[in-house]
Amino acid sequence: MAPDRYNASLILDAQLEAGRAGKTAVLTPEEELTYAELAALTARTGHLLRELGVGREQRILMVLDDRPAFVATFLGAIRIGAVPVTVNPLDRVDNFAHYLSDSEAVLVLAEPALRETFEGLGASRVVDADEVVRLGTDLAAELPPVDTHRDDPAFWLYSSGSTGLPKGVVHLQHDMQVTYETYARSILEISEQDVCYSTTKLFHAYGLGNALTFPLSAGATSVLVPSRSTPPGALANVERFRPTLFFSVPALYRAMLAEPAADLSSVRLCVSAAEALPSSTSERWTERYGVEIADGIGSTEMLHIYCSNRPGQIRAGTSGTPVPGYELQIDETTGELLVKGDSCAIGYWRQHEKTKRCMRGDWFATGDRYHVTEDDHYVYEGRIDDMFKVGGLWVSPADMEDCLMRHPGVSEAAVVGVHIDDVSRVAAYIIPSADTPPSDQLADALRLWCKEHLRRYEYPHIVEFVKDFPRTLTGKVQRFKLREQAQSRPVA
Repeated sequence: MAPDRYNASLILDAQLEAGRAGKTAVLTPEEELTYAELAALTARTGHLLRELGVGREQRILMVLDDRPAFVATFLGAIRIGAVPVTVNPLDRVDNFAHYLSDSEAVLVLAEPALRETFEGLGASRVVDADEVVRLGTDLAAELPPVDTHRDDPAFWLYSSGSTGLPKGVVHLQHDMQVTYETYARSILEISEQDVCYSTTKLFHAYGLGNALTFPLSAGATSVLVPSRSTPPGALANVERFRPTLFFSVPALYRAMLAEPAADLSSVRLCVSAAEALPSSTSERWTERYGVEIADGIGSTEMLHIYCSNRPGQIRAGTSGTPVPGYELQIDETTGELLVKGDSCAIGYWRQHEKTKRCMRGDWFATGDRYHVTEDDHYVYEGRIDDMFKVGGLWVSPADMEDCLMRHPGVSEAAVVGVHIDDVSRVAAYIIPSADTPPSDQLADALRLWCKEHLRRYEYPHIVEFVKDFPRTLTGKVQRFKLREQAQSRPVA
């Protein structure tokens, strides 16, 4: 546990004190930074922020891709007691306007291509990523951390906002250390010998842990690659940088399986989160590469994974068991999963009612519906607002999607419930396999497949073939949009 007086940027000081000043902290396609160099860049960035007028607990909006400037700005801001607010540089302009207004950020640090966008939105001061390094060149390479309390605000992350405006999630100084001690050390058994590569970006809670908190707390090395993660690009990066820990998401694991096999011999463990990993994807990946995927469940509010499979004890199709340090329980009435742990955010910024609904004393209401197997593994059934009944019986979209993706003609599937002529129906949106053309015959075959492998009422009345699903910028399927589309489709 962090002491009462604690600043999250001290993870770098700990590595210098441990004698790792000359060890590689960050690898990118263009450069390599040691822990000493990263600490100096962080100190210079903290000095720069002060010179630009940023004060204690004032927010700065970070709209940066994965690069050393992100790490230095994030930790440099925390070091002076300011509060970095990280958002996706590929987000929409209307969301950028929301972040700027909602956070009341006194400074924006953005990718060079976004400078004019934020100036047009009325940002009081915009500094681009290249300027962070250039303007800080002559500033001091040392900077003592502000004497913050472990329970002081440290940073914000915005929720994905799949059904409305994104919400600011406020995290404290000690939260990062909690995720490192509970998940990275207990489950990943991370060490200074590890090299971490995450396809999920640093602005996201999952990516922040994977590529900043965990490697820099362990004295390991983080691989940072700017630009959008693609299936061939991710595999090429694994071959180039030789990570030992590879972090990604279900949709990308599935897509990478459609690519030619790559050399993943350096990887000792793969990790998946953000959405439930279909058992078919997990099994195919392990069969091809001989390395397991440890699937888990986490959230922006809890900062990282709190329920996970264990290396060597993978139960495909489950989210595993509680991570040490976290407690889980299931609401007997709704089936909703509740979690308790010390990495939980203190609330949603200016969302008092939402905070009260979701953060119930020590417990956070996840919005996910789960059940527990006889051997205490947690199985995802769907979001509470995605569950539906057909003929008075509950349907699990997650179960149906997993079943459909086991059919050789299906690459991805998304299942939603709709009402047609006041009758509940199941609609399945299907991305066919590359070698399988969509057809009425395939739709009928998928209905029969579900009837043979699931309960008789769990089959799609509506089958729609698509090239892709509507998704959030973090890749999650926006099922509410699929429900809207399905309302007007004919029923088989």
